[in-house]
Amino acid sequence: MTWLTAFKDKNIVVLGAGMTGLSCLRFLHAQGLSFAVNDSRLMPFENSSEQAQFEQDYPKVSFIFGQWQHSLISTADIIIASPGIDLVSEGIAALISEHCQVIGDIELFCLVNNSRINPMSILAVTGSNGKSTVVSLLAYLAKVIGANTALAGNIGEPILDLLQLENAEDTQRANQPDTVILELSSFQLETLTSMQAIAATVLNLSDDHLDRHKTLANYQAIKQGIYPQAKIAVVNREDQATNTLVAEQETITFGLKKPKQGDFGLSVIDNKQMLMFGEQALISIDELPLAGMHNALNYMAALALGYSAGWSLSAMTENLAGFIGLAHRCQRVVSDDCIQWINDSKATNVGATLAAITGLAPTLTGDNKLILIAGGDGKGADFSPLKAIFNREVSQLITLGQDGAEVANLMSGAIEVNTLSEAVAQAKKIAKPGDMVLLSPACASIDMFKNYQVRGEQFIVAVQAKEDSCH
Repeated sequence: MTWLTAFKDKNIVVLGAGMTGLSCLRFLHAQGLSFAVNDSRLMPFENSSEQAQFEQDYPKVSFIFGQWQHSLISTADIIIASPGIDLVSEGIAALISEHCQVIGDIELFCLVNNSRINPMSILAVTGSNGKSTVVSLLAYLAKVIGANTALAGNIGEPILDLLQLENAEDTQRANQPDTVILELSSFQLETLTSMQAIAATVLNLSDDHLDRHKTLANYQAIKQGIYPQAKIAVVNREDQATNTLVAEQETITFGLKKPKQGDFGLSVIDNKQMLMFGEQALISIDELPLAGMHNALNYMAALALGYSAGWSLSAMTENLAGFIGLAHRCQRVVSDDCIQWINDSKATNVGATLAAITGLAPTLTGDNKLILIAGGDGKGADFSPLKAIFNREVSQLITLGQDGAEVANLMSGAIEVNTLSEAVAQAKKIAKPGDMVLLSPACASIDMFKNYQVRGEQFIVAVQAKEDSCH
């Protein structure tokens, strides 16, 4: 039975009319399937004219906005849920029939892809931190070495848009990628069971999204669910929680110590830390633009995944230095005050901020100090793991946002402010030439900003608002 046969004559409901939901809409419509779209928001579209255009373009689709439609959900045979929708807290889970199949757009893609004559290969990346850096590095390496790939999942274009089937009999479009590089969040993994990846990795694990997943053990189990769906497990030796639980699964490991044959690691050669593959020295980490040991691990993870896909290790290594990283992830902000301003707004959880401080603090020299701006919506996380490193590496803590007071309690003398511009103004009063001011919130941004990108952009604006020349 093909996936299309399994979907025909079924009550299909797409939950959520955001970017993911609308990609599902376009794909299902192209296959001639009947379905409804339900969103609890009264106005999920950017404006009323956009909504009117969608209703005009898809006249046979039932759009139901403003509430979760109980009767629609309870009679559904297949529900395609956007990853941002918490089925439990939204009260949806209790409505779903035991016979209903609940999937996400990634699972739908995999069902279709698996049934094709020439399926796309998959490299899959999850973890609490570093996902976007690793998949973007992989996409960059693929481009420069001539591999035909696409970036999708939690980043890049909606994955169903890669298929663009004109009809159910199409097997492959001419410009279809050979390999899909997938960034997967825990939300996406909750509804994913059919992926057949070449290789997959859980980069690391720390408290994140516990407002939805409740316990770290449950969060870990969801993340580790990626391994049974991959041929090769790429495992971080520095974090035992990332180990595969699949018996006798082929593994490639990476870590900060000397590696065994077939694994990645670090060794000191001629007083330089070298990135290694077994006994083979690849490149000095001093030559790599992304500083910090957390980024050394990211480089190794990307190399291990590319190697699993059969990409040339020497070609990848030769091009590592050309990747400059991502905006809002330990990004240097240009200023004329001789202060090192670092925008790490993408650090939306405790583990990311731990990694940033651990990686950046050792780069300070002499009496130069680290001033940290943190706080926002903690999503129920435990901030206590930050206390020791705050008191060891941070000279001044400035906090803001919904959970700013809780973060401030980790360190005596913390300054609490109401806005990001106030936080930057306080930092400017304290910082001296050579000091580093790091925005690494350890929290989500949604209590004060549309997203972490807007938070980072406002930080840059505040830093550059009144620049003073240094002497």
